[in-house]
Amino acid sequence: MRISRRPGASVCGLDAAMDVIGGKWKSSILWALNEHACRFGELRRLLPGVTEKVLASHLREMEADGIVHREVYDEVPPRVEYSLTPLGVALNEALAPLGVWGREHLLGGRDDHHAPSTTGDRG
Repeated sequence: MRISRRPGASVCGLDAAMDVIGGKWKSSILWALNEHACRFGELRRLLPGVTEKVLASHLREMEADGIVHREVYDEVPPRVEYSLTPLGVALNEALAPLGVWGREHLLGGRDDHHAPSTTGDRG
């Protein structure tokens, strides 16, 4: 799946990628969804400090960018789960080296986030 270019987006690949993951919570959402699909409330609990409004907005943007899938189940009460698309999994894998760099050079080798990863050690 290819992400469509946004108006005013740069032609640089790094700028384009940063446009997709820009925002304080998007990388944390990617990490949280890496292990398994989550409902909205579960994501809020996994990301202390994120507001409902910001989480909903980021999830909509990530869905529009093709990195998050929103599954609505026809049940009472309604149930919605969010998961990573193959593009989202690939993005998480691409971010793994950045997480390792941050842990090694900025956190002094420690990692307080303890988020799941596809590589077993995203950072």
